[in-house]
Amino acid sequence: MLIQDGIMDFIDYLYIEKGLSKNTIEAYREDLELFLRSCPEITDISEISEDHIRKFIRNQTAHGLEAKSVIRRISTIKNFLLYLQREGKYNHPIPKIAHPKKPIHLPIYLTEKEVEDLLMAPDMTKKEGIRDRAMLEVMYASGLRVSELLNLTKGNVNMSKGILTIIGKGSKERRVPIGDFALEYLDKYMTEVRDKIKKLSTNVIFLNKFNEPISRQYFHRIIKKYAAQVGITKDISPHTLRHSFATHLLEHGAQLRVVQEMLGHADISTTQIYTTITQNRILAAYDMYTKRK
Repeated sequence: MLIQDGIMDFIDYLYIEKGLSKNTIEAYREDLELFLRSCPEITDISEISEDHIRKFIRNQTAHGLEAKSVIRRISTIKNFLLYLQREGKYNHPIPKIAHPKKPIHLPIYLTEKEVEDLLMAPDMTKKEGIRDRAMLEVMYASGLRVSELLNLTKGNVNMSKGILTIIGKGSKERRVPIGDFALEYLDKYMTEVRDKIKKLSTNVIFLNKFNEPISRQYFHRIIKKYAAQVGITKDISPHTLRHSFATHLLEHGAQLRVVQEMLGHADISTTQIYTTITQNRILAAYDMYTKRK
């Protein structure tokens, strides 16, 4: 069977039987066309070999393609061959090609001094400032995801025990302590601002000037505004406070498993990225010390 005919059959399968989106199908098509251009000697499906796939990977890598994109294109070729194999049009074993390793991108985090500056930035003489201070304090003190913070309701907060009950990813419940400072500012916002609003139609705690839940986009702008106000030049987002929370806990000796539970990570390997940050900081401090000797 000619390779082009095989590709057309595969595209029809993705569209008719799998019901994939137009953009996804086009991505599959482009990957396979790239594979063919990399191996012009292939005319028949039966000619595709492991060597061809390896040649394609080398070609893509040489052009500076990121590992995640190379991995996606390998997956496309394998899915294509699996389809042909099921249809009885490719009778060879599916080549086993090791994926290139994705580079580790360490999350941006703030130093403890930068966090302190950020937390103190809101104007506490204004209602919005009281609210913003409470939001920043709660997020940093508990390591919540942005969605978890913005969906927080009065029923999620046990003020007497300093515990938040969070429904995280996969509808999994976890209980997170938030500490006295965050409780103090949360209580101030609740009693001096939110509880004085009449006829509320939502139980969500943090509200905008229209007394509606705050959007992710708006909170992102708030964070950016306060960061610029105190001279933080890092490209931060609301999630940066979560990264900072985890990093600082580990720097102060918290156990990795405990931090995993507080963050609500299903896999501890997700939490381990923060140990890389702390190790890098220790090594940087060591290097600076040895250079001064």
